[in-house]
Amino acid sequence: MNIYNQLMNPLKKMAINLAAMLIAMLLIIACASDPSDAEKPSGQGATQDSSVNNSRTVENLSGNIQIDGSSTVFPISEAVSEEFGIITGGDVRVLVGVSGTGGGFKKFCRGETDIANASRPIKASEVDLCSENGIEFVEVPAAIDGLSVVANLDNDFVRCVTLDELNIMWSPDAEGVVLKWDQVRPEWPSSELSLYGPGADSGTFDYFTEVVNGESQSSRGDFLASENDNVIVQGVSGDRNSFGYFGYAYYIENKDKLRLIEIDAGQGCVSPTPETIADGSYSPFARPLFMYVNALASQQPHIREFVEFFLSDKGAELVEEVGYIAFPTETANLSSGRVGSSSTGTLFGGETPKSGTVHQILEGNP
Repeated sequence: MNIYNQLMNPLKKMAINLAAMLIAMLLIIACASDPSDAEKPSGQGATQDSSVNNSRTVENLSGNIQIDGSSTVFPISEAVSEEFGIITGGDVRVLVGVSGTGGGFKKFCRGETDIANASRPIKASEVDLCSENGIEFVEVPAAIDGLSVVANLDNDFVRCVTLDELNIMWSPDAEGVVLKWDQVRPEWPSSELSLYGPGADSGTFDYFTEVVNGESQSSRGDFLASENDNVIVQGVSGDRNSFGYFGYAYYIENKDKLRLIEIDAGQGCVSPTPETIADGSYSPFARPLFMYVNALASQQPHIREFVEFFLSDKGAELVEEVGYIAFPTETANLSSGRVGSSSTGTLFGGETPKSGTVHQILEGNP
């Protein structure tokens, strides 16, 4: 063997070994990767279809989102905003205010916010205000609430109230007249009746007064009112003669401080629970909650992704964690689709709201 062959044979062996090692490494990498990744569009972690994308890649998003409105929807928006901020690495800044549904719509229709949280559908007067200011919006059903009636923990005589009894307490005619518990039901004690509730800018106030008194905003005025439901919690928990109402999540968060009261709407006493709220048996106080998204703002990627994240499976988990009821996936997909297709205007509010379940209305089959 000449010197040339002596030198080249070891080199050939090394080259062969290196090539084998390289091939093995490539095979390992190929097996470890998701075979569908090559088919995924840039910026997304799930294939495109009509459903809500639940594993989106949002690390490259940035910008601000200004939200204001309902104190009932606030706990959901706060939880979703915190989680969305984490997965976007802090590059999307979400600011959530609490002005009440009515106050939130005023800001939204002046173009001051990107999203209005609402515990009731938009009113015709608010649609007109938005139109006057050139604000188009996308109406997005976001979750389900069970408006909850509560009393002080020391109250040992009220377990269930009828809608008629709520009317006796809260009607405009009760102002300055119905001041004691035995005026509502004779067997109750002759002690002071202290009422706490949302203020006039609250969608919960609108909903409650329409159900109980037959007309939105129709109510006695001599009660402690606040747009901040935590203030109502503090009032009811600190006053043994108290009685009040707010969204279900505020009861869940403070259930060790408050007594939940069942409602008899003619079919017997029913307590709000995730099951009774979801199946509608907690009628008439089970209700949808909404986000109204500025149509122009919804075209910005970080805002569109926020809304879709809100309605994703992860968003549904957060809805449940704070004490509300998430829509079934099929309904959430229809709701999210309104943003994707830029479907402006209202189906649930205005002059002629449609009737039916949320899913039926969104599907166009009320």
